[in-house]
Amino acid sequence: MQFSAYRAQWAHAPLREVLAGMVGTFALIPEVIAFSYVAGVSPAVSLYASFVISVAIAITGGRPGMISGAAGSVALVAAALVHRHGTPYMLLATLLAGLLQMLFGLLRLQVLMRFVSAEIRTGFVNALAILIFSAQVPQMLHATWHSYALIALGLAIIYLLPRLNDAIPSPLVCIVVLTAITMWHRMPVRTVADLGALPAGLPGLALPHVPLDVATLETVLPYAIAMAAVGLLESLMTARVVDDATDTHGDPRMECTGLGLSNILAGVFGGIAGCGMIGQTVGNLRYGGRGRLSTFTAGAFLLALMVLLHRYVAQVPVAALVAIMIMVSISTFAWGSLRDLLRHPKLSSLVMLATVGVVVATHDLAAGVAVGVLLSGVFFAWRVMALVAITRHGTDGTDRYVVKGQLFFASADLLYDAIDFQTMAHTVVIDVTEAHFWDITSVGMLEKTLAKLQERGLTVTVAGLHPDRHGVIAAHAQQELLAM
Repeated sequence: MQFSAYRAQWAHAPLREVLAGMVGTFALIPEVIAFSYVAGVSPAVSLYASFVISVAIAITGGRPGMISGAAGSVALVAAALVHRHGTPYMLLATLLAGLLQMLFGLLRLQVLMRFVSAEIRTGFVNALAILIFSAQVPQMLHATWHSYALIALGLAIIYLLPRLNDAIPSPLVCIVVLTAITMWHRMPVRTVADLGALPAGLPGLALPHVPLDVATLETVLPYAIAMAAVGLLESLMTARVVDDATDTHGDPRMECTGLGLSNILAGVFGGIAGCGMIGQTVGNLRYGGRGRLSTFTAGAFLLALMVLLHRYVAQVPVAALVAIMIMVSISTFAWGSLRDLLRHPKLSSLVMLATVGVVVATHDLAAGVAVGVLLSGVFFAWRVMALVAITRHGTDGTDRYVVKGQLFFASADLLYDAIDFQTMAHTVVIDVTEAHFWDITSVGMLEKTLAKLQERGLTVTVAGLHPDRHGVIAAHAQQELLAM
C-alpha cells in the first residue's frame, strides 16, 4: 500500500471518525464482557485484549472502518482450553494463533478462503449461534427467579427500545438499567465482579508461565490452530461486509498479518485472541466510520472508560450479559437458511447441516469448516464427473469414441469403462477435442486404455490432443501417445 493512501485512511473526516469510534466503544463493552464470561476468563483479560487489538489493527490492518476485539467465535474455541488447563495456556495459544495468522498472510494463503462456500459460511454462523446460546443454558439452569426476571427485562429492553429510539445501543441501555436496579435493590444474583477483576490502569506485560516443552506444545497447538483459523474466517467475512457496504476493497493479506500481529500483542499484554466483530463494524459504518481513526478510537476510548468506570462495571449483573448473549445468538443465526433447506440443492443443504452438526458435536468451529470444505470438494467432483459424456460411433471397421467433459481422478474410470475391448473393428479413434485432462490419474487411464487396445492388434488414434486443452499432457507425452 502506498503511504499517501495509508495516510488518507487516517485523515478521513477526523471528527466523524472519532464520534463513530466512541459509539462503537459503547457497542463493544457489553459484548466483550459477555464473551469473557463465555470464555471463562476475567473481564480484564478480554477488555485489555480488545484495547490492544483495536489500536494495533487500526495501524496494521488491511480493512479501514472495521472493528476488531476479543469477542466472537474465538472465545468459544478458547473456552475449552481455559476450562481444562487455565489462563496461562490460553495466553500461549493466543501467541501461537497470532503467529500462525501472520504466516498465513505473509505466505498469501488468504486465497484459500475462496474455498469456503456460502453454505459453509451459513453453517459456521448457525453453529456459532447455537454454541453461544448453549453456553448460557447452565447459567439459566442454576439461577434464582430474580435472574430470570432480569433476563426477561433485559431482552425486552434490547428488542423494544430500538423501536422507540436507536440513537444509543440497546445492549448498553440494558446494562445500565439492570445495573441500576440491582444497585438500588440488592438481589441474590451474580455480578461481573464475581467473574474476575476489572482493569484499573494500563495493561502490563504478562507472558504465559507454562512449561515450554513438547507436552505443552501438543496441548496448546490444536487450540491455537483452531483459534487462528476461526479468527481469520470471521475477520475476512467481516471485511467482506465492509467491502460490500462501502463499495471499496480492503487488503485481505494485510488484514491477516495485521490480525496476527494484534493477537500476538494481545497475548503479550495478558489478553485473549480476537477477531473482526460484525455487529460493531456495521454500527461503526452506520455512524460514519470509514477510516482507521474510528477503529483506533474504539479501542482507546474503551480503555479510558474501563479505567474511569470500572467500579460501576463490576456491579453489572450477569443476567444482563446472558440477555445480551441470547440476543447475539438470535441475531447471528441465519433464520432464512431454514427456509432455504427446501429451496437450495440438497447437496448444498447437506454441506450446511454437516458443518453445523460437526461444530455442535465437537465444539470446534475449525473442524466444522474443514468438514464442510471437504464435503463441498467431494460434491463438486461428483457433479463434474456426472457431466462427462462418452459416445461411440461405429462405421466401416472403425470405432470412434467422442469424449466430452472434465477427466480427473473421479471420472477417469468412465473412459476405460466406455471402451469395448472385444470390438470387431480394426481401428479405434478416441476424440478428446472437447475433453480436458486435469491430473496424472486421467492421463494414466488414457495410456492404459491405448495400451490395452494395442495389445489386441488394433490401430489406435487419439484425435484432438493439444497442450492448451489437455492440461498435464505435455508435448513429449503427446508424442508418446501418438506413437503408440
